[in-house]
Amino acid sequence: MNAIVPSRDQFKALLKLPKDQPVSMVNLLKFKAVADGGEESGAEAYARYMQNVAPLIEREGGKVVWAGEARLLFIGATESDDWDRVLIVEYPTPRAFVRMNTSAEYEAIHHDREAGLEKTVLLVSESLPLP
Repeated sequence: MNAIVPSRDQFKALLKLPKDQPVSMVNLLKFKAVADGGEESGAEAYARYMQNVAPLIEREGGKVVWAGEARLLFIGATESDDWDRVLIVEYPTPRAFVRMNTSAEYEAIHHDREAGLEKTVLLVSESLPLP
């Protein structure tokens, strides 16, 4: 099963990462053909979510560092790996992400994310030094 919202245990695990290190959230996104409510596409509902969440990300010192359309599954095992979009958002600390994600402002807008996504994977990544 693919969850759309994180569990309490996932938040706890995130907060065990080093407190002073930036994290990049790598989002793999698959949109519903028709968003919950039936009036628009999943991609349109998610676009509204992104427009509304951007100021919350910025308020916590985060930034969208890359977004792109997934065009071709080049290496992968199954049809479940067919994603529509990839999005990378960097936060200055894991706690900054948690604060944003648990705020009242986020609570008021995340319904568009849930309405638009068929499935998602969110990978928490830390930067490595380049060779």
